Amino acid sequence: MADKNILHMVTPLKHMSPFDVNMALDAGYDAVLPYASVTVDEITGLVQDAIFSRPPKAGAHTALFIGGRNATLALDMLDKARKALVPPFGISFFADPSGSFTTAAAMVACVEKALKDKKQRDLSGLKTAVFGATGVVGFCAAIIAALEGAAVTLVGYDGIKRVADAAAQIKARFNAHVDAADGSDDGKKANVLKEAEALFAAGRAGVQILTKAQVAAAKNLLIAADVNAVPPAGIEGLAANANGDVLAGDALGIGALAIGGIKYKTEFGLFKKMIEAAKPVTLDFRDAFALARELNG
Repeated sequence: MADKNILHMVTPLKHMSPFDVNMALDAGYDAVLPYASVTVDEITGLVQDAIFSRPPKAGAHTALFIGGRNATLALDMLDKARKALVPPFGISFFADPSGSFTTAAAMVACVEKALKDKKQRDLSGLKTAVFGATGVVGFCAAIIAALEGAAVTLVGYDGIKRVADAAAQIKARFNAHVDAADGSDDGKKANVLKEAEALFAAGRAGVQILTKAQVAAAKNLLIAADVNAVPPAGIEGLAANANGDVLAGDALGIGALAIGGIKYKTEFGLFKKMIEAAKPVTLDFRDAFALARELNG
């Protein structure tokens, strides 16, 4: 009898996301077991229970998914999980807190493709302003873009302190440089927009971050992307289904539904990679971006 594909799903939150549970089952897992309110210190015991209950050859058919709403906490859990392994026992790991790794990966991949196809530009040196940068999607999109060579600025709606702390965290953990800027009023936003070639809007659902007038005044702008699918859009005038459509002047727009289509395929695809792997694998935002880029052509 073939080994069943079993997925254990942990989250530090009160509930595991139904979105992730549904997607894992649709991807082909035979059993999906959620664990809520899990701490970092509890990861070792859970991993070792999972590995020692099956022979080493079943390691590729056992996996641990890490959810939550905090990128650094999810990565801390992932590090702890990997250190808990006792060779030759092993299992696969996949971190995607609040779907942020796959959403951010899709956002950057969609921007990269539109720039390449319509502007003959890549991410290298691209002056990118990230609004909603202390949220999990904005934070992760900033990391991916910076690692791909973009000149990234995290923009703080409530001042510079939190984005400056996030920039320091990115530098310390990923050795990627990003700048921080105060975007707490219209004048300060205008200063950021004056230099920006790309805008990433990753704010809270249903909150408008930038107006049409502000976007139109960004004379160097090449592209803007928004992950908010709940009206009003994070960027006024950017349609949810826009996929490289003209937004303002010569600038292009990427909407939430275009990003969401790639995000869905990316998360589904990473679950499938674990199911189909001959040996255990470990997947995080880097793997998400590689797959999103591939899926986006």
